[in-house]
Amino acid sequence: MAQRDLFRPIPRPWNSGRIIGAKPPFKPKHVWAIRQQLKAARRLRDLALFDCGIDAKLRGCDLVKLRVSDVAPGGVLRQRATVIQQKTGRPVPFEITDPTREALADWLKLRGQRADDWLFPSRSRPGDHISTRQYARLVGKWVAMIDLEPKAYGTHSLRRTKVALLYKKTGNLRACQLLLGHRKLESTVRYLGIEVDDALELSEQVDL
Repeated sequence: MAQRDLFRPIPRPWNSGRIIGAKPPFKPKHVWAIRQQLKAARRLRDLALFDCGIDAKLRGCDLVKLRVSDVAPGGVLRQRATVIQQKTGRPVPFEITDPTREALADWLKLRGQRADDWLFPSRSRPGDHISTRQYARLVGKWVAMIDLEPKAYGTHSLRRTKVALLYKKTGNLRACQLLLGHRKLESTVRYLGIEVDDALELSEQVDL
C-alpha cells in the first residue's frame, strides 16, 4: 500500500498560485492613477463604482446593492448617506465627496431613467444589480490598468483605503470602527492589521 502511495499524484493546494492574506489598501497615488485611467477611457459607470467603493467603505455585497435613492433621492445628490449592512444589520454612514458626486452625476445622466432603482444595474440580468463577482472582476481590471498585480488586490482594498489612511493620520480606532460598521473594536484592529509596535507608538505619544 505504501509503494502505491508513492505513485499517487499529489493534490494541488487550493491556494496554489494565489496571493493569500488580507488585501492591502490602495495608496493615494493608486487612487489618483485609477481615476485618471477611467476618466480617459470614459468608463463612467466604473469611475462612479470605484469612487463609491472608496467613499462608502462597504463590503462588496452591500456596495453592489446601493440604490439611486440612497445617494440621490429625488435626483439630488447627497453629501452623506447611510445604508444598513447585510452582515450585521447595523447602519453605516459615509460621506460622498466632491469627486464621487461628480462621477455619480455623470453616471446617472448616462444611466437615465429605469424601472429599477439600482445604482449599478446588471447589464446581463434585467431588473437586478451587478454581482459581487462582477465587481471583483472590475477591481482586477482597474488594478491591471495601472500595472499593479491584480491578484494582490481585491474589493476589500477599496473598503480599507480611507480607514487605513485615517488610522495612520489620527490613530482614532473608534472612528475607523464606526466607518467600517464593526460591532467590536477588536474586529477593527484585526481588519486594519494593527500590530503591537503600532499600539506602542501611539501610546508613546500620550503625555500624562
